[in-house]
Amino acid sequence: MPHLTEAALRAIKPSGKVERFYDTLGLYLELSKAGGKLWRWKYRFEGKEKRLSFGPWPDVSLKEAREKRDRARNILREGVDPGLENKKRPIVRPGGRTFESVAREWVADRLPVWSQRHAETVVDRLVANVYPEIGNTPIAALEPVDVLGLVKKIETRGAKEVAKRVLGICSLIFRYAVAMQLVPSDPCRDLSGALAPRVKSHFAALTTREDAGELLRRIDDYQGTAVVRAALVFSALTFCRPGPIRHAEWGEIDFPGRQWIIPAAKMKLTKEMKLQKEPHLVPLATQAMELLSKVQHFTGRGRYIFPNPRNKNLPMSENAVNVAIRRMGYSKEQMTAHGFRSMASTLLNEAGYRLDVIEAQLAHTSADKIRAIYNRAQYMEERRKLMQDWADMLDSLKADAAAKACQRTP
Repeated sequence: MPHLTEAALRAIKPSGKVERFYDTLGLYLELSKAGGKLWRWKYRFEGKEKRLSFGPWPDVSLKEAREKRDRARNILREGVDPGLENKKRPIVRPGGRTFESVAREWVADRLPVWSQRHAETVVDRLVANVYPEIGNTPIAALEPVDVLGLVKKIETRGAKEVAKRVLGICSLIFRYAVAMQLVPSDPCRDLSGALAPRVKSHFAALTTREDAGELLRRIDDYQGTAVVRAALVFSALTFCRPGPIRHAEWGEIDFPGRQWIIPAAKMKLTKEMKLQKEPHLVPLATQAMELLSKVQHFTGRGRYIFPNPRNKNLPMSENAVNVAIRRMGYSKEQMTAHGFRSMASTLLNEAGYRLDVIEAQLAHTSADKIRAIYNRAQYMEERRKLMQDWADMLDSLKADAAAKACQRTP
């Protein structure tokens, strides 16, 4: 019989579909579309096939998952359903809906209006963090302390922002249950203050002309894959957020118009802008167009401009650019993928370009939301010039850095 190992578990990568990797005696690892890895155990009770969740890997190791399986098998031998034994309290009433069944119904109800990316994120967080803890519990039996326990467990891993997001998702599910008359109230409503406040910090960035030039020189010398190098250069040329860059699709590039049209669903926009369904337009300098023409030879037949090397149907990993920056010798306190935005904002402001034009290109919004939407069209010609000037500036700074590097070489 096949046996999983910790090394094999580490090697499992997202494939864009749900997959199962079997161990022994009914234990297997379920891989979600978004990459979540959840331990499950298949068993039969009173002639019916059932499944039990043991928690996400690596929080629950292979050894711990096997121990949980063995304990459940011992319970099963005594004629007791391990699924019911594992619940924190008995079912409140016959036919009581479990949290997981209500949550899956809530997700299905919202799929038509969610983007694929948002749907995958929500489902992955539920599968990895919530279902193993309270999924089998009747939703009407859950109390604030139950939800607090699971979000505190996430918080202790250092994932404070994830804990906050998971609490918000649970609250929305409970509100749905209230509307369906399954529960009297939302037990999450008074828990937000129980989580540790998130400490906001600026993304590390190189913001001097000399440092920017040296960064571009190192990108030119980068020994990694051509696609990752192209993503680094594209990040510098467009200074867009890392998310839209790694999810960039060939269908979003308007080659005749020399621009990248980012759908509103991919942008971090205000509620007002999302209601307008306005895409974010990124004028592409000559250098950016030439870069895309080269990359098209490698990835042009697929959906994504910068695909995942292991699965062309998935976008590049969110860590790919940051890992490349680390390999070029920069620490996370010096430069990040998001830092290209601060670098451009600082140097363009210092060069005397209008703040409103820079902010419009960064897709930042002013306090006057209506004015911000209007300005995106008003500044378009200035933004086209800004993006070409920026690309030319980067070329000049890189050339200066290369000349200095030659002078240092004996």
